[in-house]
Amino acid sequence: MTEFAFAFLDCEFGGLDPDLHDITEVAIIVTDYRLVELGAREWKVRARPDRISKEAAEIQGYDAAVWEAESIPVRQVLGEIVELLPKDKKVVPAGQNVRMDVIFLERAFKACEVPFPFDYHVIDLATLYYAWSLVVGETVPALSLRQAATTAGLVQGAVPHRALADARLTLETFRHYVGRLAPRRAPEDAVEAPVAVPGSTR
Repeated sequence: MTEFAFAFLDCEFGGLDPDLHDITEVAIIVTDYRLVELGAREWKVRARPDRISKEAAEIQGYDAAVWEAESIPVRQVLGEIVELLPKDKKVVPAGQNVRMDVIFLERAFKACEVPFPFDYHVIDLATLYYAWSLVVGETVPALSLRQAATTAGLVQGAVPHRALADARLTLETFRHYVGRLAPRRAPEDAVEAPVAVPGSTR
């Protein structure tokens, strides 16, 4: 696994349909294969106002005037993403429901004719959270970032929808559950049960 790095990423969108909506924010936290942070960036993306739904704007706190002053074109964002990623590693996208982020990013890279810089694998927090629940025998009421982070004791109440905050909370939650899935040593006094041999009278 040493040849891998991970990009814990979160994107905010003007809606959930990549044909109808634009990316409004991107955040990436790059880690090595041990989940040690190597770097982080966040971008406001210059989105088209007509491709941002009212519901998404309210959830994200999108303000057209702020984005006009602080955002940069999507092509520039993609170029800076490529510069952020380590060149000698396979960079695997990681996150909460990360396939949605990857779909929007793949569309953007293709539209801008920039080679997609990420590996084809993805690692999703929801899968890890569900696996943990099976190991400990707990019922999972939801597979959301908020639920996973709340169960981990990392947040209380609502989780704000901002790209870098979500990416960092996802990484912290991921580390939490990885630590709790660590192999457990068998008790030293455990006695291995004898194996029955067919035909044996003992």
